[in-house]
Amino acid sequence: MRESYSPCPNCDGGNVFVTKKDVSAGGGHAPNYLPDLGGFLSAEKLSVALCSDCGLMRFFATRTAREKLRESEKWKRA
Repeated sequence: MRESYSPCPNCDGGNVFVTKKDVSAGGGHAPNYLPDLGGFLSAEKLSVALCSDCGLMRFFATRTAREKLRESEKWKRA
């Protein structure tokens, strides 16, 4: 999925930056952006892409999070 980070889908700019390490999807005092996809005591991870030209920020779930979607009771197909 990393190939799809650039160009930016909003402004077509080529200055898109990506987190070097995956970051927590939340939980605790923050919203949990990937409910029911993490472990019992830990949230799942995301990589974040940010366009420095227009400011568009995109979140990409890890492969392990995406593999849990079909079995999760908190997600449904759109």
